[in-house]
Amino acid sequence: MTQIYMDHAATTPLRPEVLETMLPYFSEEFGNASSVYGWGRRARQALDRSRDTVAEILGAQAEEIVFTGSGSEAINLALKGAAKAQQKKGRHIVTTAIEHHAAYDSVFWLKKNGYEVTVLPVDSEGRINPEAVRSALRPDTILVSVMHANNEVGTIQPISAIGALVQEHGALFHTDAVQTAGILKLNVDELNVDLLSLAAHKFYGPKGVGALYVRKGVRLEPLVHGGFQERGRRAGTENIAGIVGLASALDLAAAERELESRRLARLRDRLFAGLQEIPFTRINGSRVHRLPNNVSVCFEFIEGESLLLNLDLRGIAASSGSACTSGSLEPSHVLLALGLSHEIAHGSLRLTLGRETTESDVDYVLGEIPEIVHRLREMSPLYQA
Repeated sequence: MTQIYMDHAATTPLRPEVLETMLPYFSEEFGNASSVYGWGRRARQALDRSRDTVAEILGAQAEEIVFTGSGSEAINLALKGAAKAQQKKGRHIVTTAIEHHAAYDSVFWLKKNGYEVTVLPVDSEGRINPEAVRSALRPDTILVSVMHANNEVGTIQPISAIGALVQEHGALFHTDAVQTAGILKLNVDELNVDLLSLAAHKFYGPKGVGALYVRKGVRLEPLVHGGFQERGRRAGTENIAGIVGLASALDLAAAERELESRRLARLRDRLFAGLQEIPFTRINGSRVHRLPNNVSVCFEFIEGESLLLNLDLRGIAASSGSACTSGSLEPSHVLLALGLSHEIAHGSLRLTLGRETTESDVDYVLGEIPEIVHRLREMSPLYQA
């Protein structure tokens, strides 16, 4: 049976080359990086090399990189940690209506704990206006968080322009770069960010490991206490195998980024062209400021869940939005923020491409979706009406 994976925004397969770099640290090089004997020193060396690699790719210093247990943890540490450390300066936080739930839920946890939160709207393409950020800044604003690119609709935000405004104001600026690492260039100085979060499994690294860039001088209140690892910012024995895998995967992705992004953009546009031939189809997100591997559409008069089940029966793995909310019956908060009605948002489909995606894969998908959509619409009383 045909098997085509088009959900790379949810997770990616571990690259064989990355696995090879990780294997020794599961067995013979099992040491704790805090130990002073040989096994510990070798673990520490691997940890230091990995930190150097990530820092170099981000244009940062090694001591500015904190390794975490996931991208969600990195985001939580950035937002909760920075807000707690800055609370004497103010308690106002600015974010957008389309953030990943790791960020969205973190700021609303802070709101429940005495902080004020301003949630900025986006335009119909899911893009934030930097001037809206400027207008939202107050004397007590301590933190702004805007994701680099949206995980559902692929819209890329003007992070550098927003960051310049926030830095001029004197607040801290965080960006969730979980979807852009390995796909877009990431340079923390060019982006004007103070905090930037990553997740290894989004760029062909292992699950269960992430990283947070913390600009020198930015204080964080740790979420996890009990040790002095990661310069006191994240306690716990380091996951050396996972960290080595993250650094290796990011290094490979950065080296291939330009060529691979151009290839993926061609396949993305091929998909868009084919899907637009289906009547009552809406493209979600920006066509210009968009991730090269993201295709997001809504088909009117059908349920996205039924579409996904039918695609799965034909060997196609896709999603209707964020993997973190796949159990929810509610339509995507991102699509609603773009101005879509509940009915249209329920018919969403997200296809995200990756290293192994080919033209024949795209053509197979384009051969299957129109027939599935037509059959589902034939069963819809709204379509018949």
